[in-house]
Amino acid sequence: MTIHKEASLRAYNTFGIDATASLLAEFASVEELRELLQNTEVQALPKLILGGGSNVLFTQDVEAAVLLNRIKGVIQTEEPDGKHVLVTSGSGETWHDLVLYTLEHDLGGIENLSLIPGTVGAAPLQNIGAYGVELKDTFVSLEALEIATGEVVSFNKEQCGFGYRESVFKKEAKGKYIVTSVTLRLTKEHTFNTSYGAIQDTLNQQEVKELSLKAISEAVCHIRRSKLPDPAKIGNAGSFFKNPEIPLALFEILKSQYPGIPGYPVTPESVKVPAGWLIEQCGWKGKVLGQHGVHKDQALVLVNYGGAAGNDVKTLAYEIIKSVDEKFGIALTPEVNII
Repeated sequence: MTIHKEASLRAYNTFGIDATASLLAEFASVEELRELLQNTEVQALPKLILGGGSNVLFTQDVEAAVLLNRIKGVIQTEEPDGKHVLVTSGSGETWHDLVLYTLEHDLGGIENLSLIPGTVGAAPLQNIGAYGVELKDTFVSLEALEIATGEVVSFNKEQCGFGYRESVFKKEAKGKYIVTSVTLRLTKEHTFNTSYGAIQDTLNQQEVKELSLKAISEAVCHIRRSKLPDPAKIGNAGSFFKNPEIPLALFEILKSQYPGIPGYPVTPESVKVPAGWLIEQCGWKGKVLGQHGVHKDQALVLVNYGGAAGNDVKTLAYEIIKSVDEKFGIALTPEVNII
């Protein structure tokens, strides 16, 4: 077990922000994680768990023990009904690698979540979702190590308290547990979801004659690559803001003022409005401010063109929030964890 002191985090966050961690170490098993947590230097500091670093913005040096999750491995357990399979993945697996694994084994349920950055362990923390599908739709349970006791605890779907980009791990359980594995219930007999976003149009353009899990995944990947910049080329964390849910009454008022405003019913009394559309209407799309800015193809994405400080991006984010609130009376909420 190697613990590095005053270590750079530039290589461990997709924004490419240079920040220094008091301590930095990796763990590849529950046993290694327990050993780290028993280390006196680690015990003396707050803990920050990083997987892919794709949902974090560092605005300062991190006075914490940053622990890199590298727990790997995927196993299958067939259900008695013969129609479903339980897939349990180590929390340090890359999420898209897990999607590719399910495609190789013809297991359906998460193909619409293709190419979402990050690790499996981070997926339930914010109930990742895209193109009409959320993690909770296939989620069965997870195991997590309780930091205070070193015990591994199981959480079922209800106990996770999933909401829109929310879970108990972002609320009352925040900072108390480290996810070690996630179990999903996937299908051997498939129902394809192509109704959301541009999936069906993309399938038509690609002249797909017969639907398959792979075809849907490839369509989703094509859409995401056309809209979202590659973090290996331009520093970013994907969508920076959540799509806000607003009261239907407010949406009706805005519809009369801005006839083109898109909205998707969530409940009979509420509507979800795309944050990217709101930001674009405020003139932010494609704006460059020194070494950072808003991506030219997707207003939801804030970018580091190279050399930007985390506080530069944070300041931009809150300027965007202010302008959207002033124009539409809607409060945007960052999806990215700002540290």
